[in-house]
Amino acid sequence: MHPRRPLLAALATATLAAGALAGFAGIGSAQAADAAPSSGGVKIAYYDQWSVYGNAFYPKHLDTRGIASKLDIINYSFGNIHPTELTCFEANKAAGDDNNPNAGDGAGDSYADYQKSFSAADSVDGVADKWDQPIVGVFNQFKELKAKYPHLKINISLGGWTYSKYFHDAAKTDASRKKLVASCIKQYIQGDLPVEGGFGGPGTAAGIFDGIDIDWEYPGSPDGHLGNHYGPEDKANFTLLLAEFRKQLDAYGTAHGGKKYLLTAALPAGQDKIKHIETDKIGAYLDYANIMTYDMHGAWDGDGPTYHQSPLYSGANDPTDPIKPGTEKYSIDNAIDAWIDGKPAYGIAGGFPADKLTLGYEFYYRGWKGVPATGNGLAQPATGASGARPVSQQAGIAHYKELGGVVDNAATTFWDDQAKASYFYKDGEFFTGLDKRAVQARVDYGKQRGLAGAMMYSLLGLDNNTTLLNHISDALGGATQPPVTTPPTTTPPTTTPPTTQPPTTPPTGCGSLPAYVAGTVYTQGNEVSHNGRKWKAKWWTQNEAPGTTGEWGVWQDLGAC
Repeated sequence: MHPRRPLLAALATATLAAGALAGFAGIGSAQAADAAPSSGGVKIAYYDQWSVYGNAFYPKHLDTRGIASKLDIINYSFGNIHPTELTCFEANKAAGDDNNPNAGDGAGDSYADYQKSFSAADSVDGVADKWDQPIVGVFNQFKELKAKYPHLKINISLGGWTYSKYFHDAAKTDASRKKLVASCIKQYIQGDLPVEGGFGGPGTAAGIFDGIDIDWEYPGSPDGHLGNHYGPEDKANFTLLLAEFRKQLDAYGTAHGGKKYLLTAALPAGQDKIKHIETDKIGAYLDYANIMTYDMHGAWDGDGPTYHQSPLYSGANDPTDPIKPGTEKYSIDNAIDAWIDGKPAYGIAGGFPADKLTLGYEFYYRGWKGVPATGNGLAQPATGASGARPVSQQAGIAHYKELGGVVDNAATTFWDDQAKASYFYKDGEFFTGLDKRAVQARVDYGKQRGLAGAMMYSLLGLDNNTTLLNHISDALGGATQPPVTTPPTTTPPTTTPPTTQPPTTPPTGCGSLPAYVAGTVYTQGNEVSHNGRKWKAKWWTQNEAPGTTGEWGVWQDLGAC
């Protein structure tokens, strides 16, 4: 399967605010039952880090366009692994060109994560960010989104196409696995962000993420990003890495109120990559395995023949040879068979629980140009990738909103009954992807196989009417979760003023505020009492007593106790 690549990579660096570099990357044990539902209708979708730049697709739009109400889990993509420390980390460094084997080394987008301020008009809660908040950015917007949609879970997704290079190294030993997992939990679950741009610090991101999504593309395979590290030991080490994530997430949850933290993974659909994974073992540790059932064909196939990027079945009309010797042709059915039933002839054990598998649904289209009209372009030669569109900014890619009515237009939309897939042809361009009929066929197949639901990549590809998401949600039959609103409380007038009972123990000092203690590290937003007054830290400080640093110092005077 052709690996999933970050879309709109060019736009990720098109808009740089405040001089910041915009980086992008291209349930085993018993816990409290607050995980997302697994009734066969779970809906998981990726929100990309780079959405906030050229496309101005903000977390607010997950609310105003009705997206959050239709989802159970959002995977925020992507976090990276430090090339020498082999830990989770934050950085403000753009990824390099995709043809560079070191493209993702040390890259990240801490600016988008927790330093980019949102105006009142662009914020989920309608309130502008302030300079003295502990964090701003997407992380803070997610906090506001979860306040409106308490059912919604948000995972941090690690890796992706550009940031998978060092999974191999971090997974090699017991010590390196423990180190990586502990660092990811500390940074994203405990919320200890490094201080950058005046934001972050211990605990500043606590409560935002409900789990971790592992997007290693791909264990044991040479077909990941140029320069990726890999080896045969990845097959066992991937299982051990997931086991370590499960162990530490469960331990952290037990120590913090019995919360159940999610562990999910994006996993391949090509048998040439599935064979490097212990399919019969990893299900014990994952809540959901999100199978990337797309990108099976595309313009990288050169002059064709054209074919579907996500055929449900590989019919007699499939003109392509297996990309790798010793595998079957790419199709969703062949992928799911491999995960559940196994393919012993190809070294795949199977044995993955069906009710933890989700099918991938792509929110973009793969295209060719110079395609003859024979068969409306299906299985025909081409002269190359379709032209780049204004939003996708990449040849061979188009989003729903960029196809100008080609999708779901009876004159340009066609159905392949052997593959159970839709395709689109107009003026010599052939596109492959989803429409309502193809969505329904995929959902029906998932239900027949007893699968968990849907994973969608990515929300950035949706049109303003969220057409494809609506098709998937309707077909799955999942209920929407409207935002929580708290009506104002009113007290009816009374002719007799209410009597008040004085407290038996009058408050002393500054009530519940702790007294300032020299030597203690205080971070932005911490409040203390000192010399009869209340004080709030504007940023990280240690051994700077309140009242001694002046009006423009670290401590803001909140008044007398």
